[in-house]
Amino acid sequence: MAAMVLAATRLLRGSGSWGRSRLRFGAPAYRQFSSGGAYPSVPLSSPLPGVPKPVFATVDGQEKFETKVTTLENGLRVASQNKFGQFCTVGILINSGSRYEAKYLSGIAHFLEKLAFSSTDRFDSKDEILLTLEKHGGICDCQTSRDTTMYAVSADSKGLDTVVGLLADVVLHPRLTDEEIELTRMAVRFELEDLSMRPDPEPLLTEMIHEAAYRENTVGLHRFCPTENIAKIDRSVLHSYLRNHYTPDRMVLAGVGVEHGHLVECARKYLLGARPAWGSGAAARADGSVAQYTGGLVKLERDMSSVSLGPTPFPELTHIMIGLESCSFLEGDFLPFAVLNMMMGGGGAFSAGGPGKGMFTRLYLNVLNRHHWMYNATSYHHSYEDTGLLCIHASADPRQVREMVEIITREFVLMAGTVDVVELERAKTQLMSMLMMNLEARPVIFEDVGRQVLATRSRKLPHELCALIRDVKPEDVKRVASAMLRRKPAVAALGDLSDLPAYEHVQAALAHKDGRLPRTYRLFR
Repeated sequence: MAAMVLAATRLLRGSGSWGRSRLRFGAPAYRQFSSGGAYPSVPLSSPLPGVPKPVFATVDGQEKFETKVTTLENGLRVASQNKFGQFCTVGILINSGSRYEAKYLSGIAHFLEKLAFSSTDRFDSKDEILLTLEKHGGICDCQTSRDTTMYAVSADSKGLDTVVGLLADVVLHPRLTDEEIELTRMAVRFELEDLSMRPDPEPLLTEMIHEAAYRENTVGLHRFCPTENIAKIDRSVLHSYLRNHYTPDRMVLAGVGVEHGHLVECARKYLLGARPAWGSGAAARADGSVAQYTGGLVKLERDMSSVSLGPTPFPELTHIMIGLESCSFLEGDFLPFAVLNMMMGGGGAFSAGGPGKGMFTRLYLNVLNRHHWMYNATSYHHSYEDTGLLCIHASADPRQVREMVEIITREFVLMAGTVDVVELERAKTQLMSMLMMNLEARPVIFEDVGRQVLATRSRKLPHELCALIRDVKPEDVKRVASAMLRRKPAVAALGDLSDLPAYEHVQAALAHKDGRLPRTYRLFR
C-alpha cells in the first residue's frame, strides 16, 4: 500500500524521468500564455509587437454592395452585384416568352428552352459545352416563363471571360440542326404527356387559370407548346422569332459575385457588335400589347381515379382554381397584395410543421382545420409588368365540389373584411423572412437582379423592400381586396365536374356579402 502511494506521489509531483520529460516537452499548468515562436512572453490577449494593426469591416446599416448597371452602345444592359465567394452566377435574361407569340406559332419559347446549350458556331455539341464549363466547375440552365427567357451559368469567378463568351455563343449563334430540333420535338411531346399524367395538377391548373383570365392575349397564351404545333416549328420559324426578340435592347447580362468592370469588359468583347446566326437585318417591332383581363371559365373533364396507381393509390379528386386580377409588380399596391397572399397562405392537408410552415394562415385556420375532407387549399400570386392574378387552388372529392367552391368564395369575400393586426404583422414578418432567406442563395440574387433591371432598369435592394413591407397597413390590404372583388373571376376546373357550379353562380357568390352560392333546387335526384 505504501509503495502505491509513493508511486502516485511521484507522478503528481513530476519527479524522476517522467518529470524531466514533462518539463522538456510540455507546458507547466501555471503558464497563462503561449510559449511558441519568437514572442514567448506575449500573452494571446495582447497584439504582437511590430505587426500592422488589423482593419476590420464596419457595419453602418447601409448595404455597400449596391447593384451596378451599365448600358452599352447597342442598348444591352450589364448589371452586377458583388458577393463574397469563389464562384459566380452569370446569365443573359431576355424579354421573350409565350406572351410575345401572338403573331407566331404558339410554343416557340418552349422549344427554345429545350434547345438551349446545344451546338453553336464554336461548340460542336452540348457535350463540348458541358466539358468547357466543367473546367471551371460550372453548371448551366435555361428557364422560360411567360415574359422572360433566362440563360444562366454558375462557375468559378476566374473563368468569367470563358463563361460570358459561351453565353454569347449559345444565345446569338445556335446552329439549330435538324437532328437537335427533332430531339426537341420528342422532349416536348414527353413533357406534355407527363403534364397530363402527373398527380400534382398545379402546373396544368396554372396554365388553365391564365387562359381563363386573359382569353387569347399576352399572358393568357399557351406557355407549353400545343401538340398540333410540334411538327410545324422548324429552323425558319425559330429564326423569324429570334430575329425580332433576341435583340440587345431586350437583353440584360447579369452577374453575381463578379467585378462590374470585368463583366462590362467581357460584354463589350462578346456582345457588342456581334452578328447573330439569323442575320443582322432590321428587327420588326415586337408585340407590346398590354394584358387585357377578361375573366372566364376553362374546364377539363378528366377521369382522375387512376392518376396515381400503387399500393396506396391517390384518391380521386376534383381540382378548382379561382382567381381575380390584382396588379403589376410596378405598382404601389404590389406589396399589399403580396402581404395578402401571405395572410391567405395554405397548403396541403398533410403538411407538417408549425407556424413557420404557415399553419396560422387563413386557409389553414378557416379551411383545412375546419373541413377535413378538403385535401388542399393554397393561395398563389402571379405578377407581371402590366397585370397580376391572385388565385386559390382547392382540391376535394368530386361529390363535394359545390361546397368546396362556396368555402373558397367565402374566403375571397372575407379578404375585404377586418384585418387583424396580429395576423398582418405575422404575414409581413413571414414575407420579409422569406425574401431575406431566398436572397441568401447566389442564383436567386442573380435572378432578382436580372429581372428587376430588365423591367425597371434599376434594382430595389432588400432593405428597401423590407421598409416598404413594414409600411403596409390593414386599410391597404382591405382597399386592394375590395377593388379586386369588383372584377370578374377567372375559374379553372379539372377532374369530375358533374357538380361544378355555373360560372354565373361563382360570380354571384363573390358579390354576396357572405360569399354564398345561389341556392339550386332539383325536382329529381
